[in-house]
Amino acid sequence: MATVHAEAHRSIEAVFRIEAPRLIAGLARYVHDIGLAEDLAQDALLAALEQWPDEGVPRNPGAWLMATAKHRAIDLFRRNERLARKSEEIGRELEVQQQGAPAEFEAALEEEEDVGDDLLRLVFTACHPVLSTDARVALTLRMLGGLTTEEIARAFLVPESTIAQRIVRAKRTYPRRTCRSKCRAERTS
Repeated sequence: MATVHAEAHRSIEAVFRIEAPRLIAGLARYVHDIGLAEDLAQDALLAALEQWPDEGVPRNPGAWLMATAKHRAIDLFRRNERLARKSEEIGRELEVQQQGAPAEFEAALEEEEDVGDDLLRLVFTACHPVLSTDARVALTLRMLGGLTTEEIARAFLVPESTIAQRIVRAKRTYPRRTCRSKCRAERTS
């Protein structure tokens, strides 16, 4: 049994060595990408290594390799198209959700007097939509999470000075964002 597999592997190696340039050239014409063509050829080789020892080398191994690689390419194209459609769909859903979020957030801030919890009020303020996402996260981690600027910088994979600036800028806007209904009325009008 081991000699049969070894013999099959030697046959596959010889066939692939002969067919690889033709296979890659044909796939490159088909997919318009040499790197992808090489990957697909390697996938076809892997399929041959899995199947041929048990089923034997086909009569036309080059055609078998090309057909297998093309089927993998078609599967890849379909998967990429499906991924693009799903990404667009998720993007549209997020856009719809975000359109309503600022109004809901403003409404929650309007009822700030009813919050009754200073920590919750700080969460609302630190996560105000006027602040950039990075500033919101940095400010929240610093003020509510108790992390140091160095720890936050390490988590963001940016220099500590960058995070320090984000926090300073966010804190500068902090007093303007926490003013009561007079400032809020100016902001919403």
